[in-house]
Amino acid sequence: MMDQETKQRALTRLRRIEGQIQGVQRMVEEDKYCVDIMLQISAIQGALEQVSKILMARHIESCVLDSVKAGTERERTRKIEELIEVCSRYGGSTAR
Repeated sequence: MMDQETKQRALTRLRRIEGQIQGVQRMVEEDKYCVDIMLQISAIQGALEQVSKILMARHIESCVLDSVKAGTERERTRKIEELIEVCSRYGGSTAR
């Protein structure tokens, strides 16, 4: 479960990202320079990565840690496999 502070931090960043996306839409509509648009898109991707880091940290601190401390062997294994899968997606790797 996500705590209120994490939720608020994520939502604040996502709202900022939403504004950035609207700005990129305007840039496309106004035929702005392609490189300028791509730089803005890169900034949005970086901002999304920061939201992912916030959520990942919270997941590890709560769900994964709780499972390791109090879960059954099966639950621990499932949480660890889930974490490996998520990390591999963010790392671009499909190997396990």
